[in-house]
Amino acid sequence: MSDWDAWIGRELVQEDVLDPALARRWCGTFDLSPPVDGIMPQGIHLCLCTPEAPQSALGEDGHPRRDDSATSFFPPIPLPRRMWAASNIAFLAPIRVGTEIKRVSRIASIAEKEGSTGKLGFVDVEHVTSADGAEAVRETQTLVYRDSVSPDAPMSPPGLGQGTFDITAWDAHTIVTPDPRLLFRFSALTFNTHRIHYDLPYARDVERYRGLVVHGPLMASLLLQLAARELGENKLKSFSFRAVSPAIADEVLHLAMRRGDDGVELGTFASDGRQCVKANATF
Repeated sequence: MSDWDAWIGRELVQEDVLDPALARRWCGTFDLSPPVDGIMPQGIHLCLCTPEAPQSALGEDGHPRRDDSATSFFPPIPLPRRMWAASNIAFLAPIRVGTEIKRVSRIASIAEKEGSTGKLGFVDVEHVTSADGAEAVRETQTLVYRDSVSPDAPMSPPGLGQGTFDITAWDAHTIVTPDPRLLFRFSALTFNTHRIHYDLPYARDVERYRGLVVHGPLMASLLLQLAARELGENKLKSFSFRAVSPAIADEVLHLAMRRGDDGVELGTFASDGRQCVKANATF
């Protein structure tokens, strides 16, 4: 029996409204025009039913503190560094501006493993997002918890190398440079207070990142928009992504997509070809 078995099956229910102001802020963040028909692009669910912990309940890293109380949704795994490792998303129906949103989240599994950098804790969370009472998105999100790093640990990721990204292997390609303004706005949209995305001294000196870290869901959102430009809005049936390596603010990021027999493959890459996010989709 695991120390965390009591958390498996624990649920959290949140409610929200996709109001016009949020829709405009989301579109403005990505330089998109608000939809004339009110149907939002895929990925908007990432900005709905966001964390609601009071300021006094935040930990040093900015995430809500975890404890062994009955009200703590996440288990208090004694590993301080948290990352969004992966998501598997099923798109069931579009979400329209003005819709009443309900999200039911459930702890599906908890596992502890030993990795090359030490102990790791994995938590799978199942989210069911409904719009006006009908299921719109199902998502299984994997979070990973890691041990702290020493103040003299090597910076992550390593500095950019001499390689280049080969665009000829992909059907569609675009370049973005996520800067601190974009990271700040996405943190605000998702009410994400994780300090690695906006607090450079913390990101560098405590978690030993080479700079501000680009959110995994932000890169996923950019890939969803690339797919929409190539395939049409709200055409994806499923989308899965996982973090491979950190992307750093103010550095060029390549977004790429190619078709395969079973769907499409997508990814984000640093300028030297290092992959940051790996993704697949069906439509």
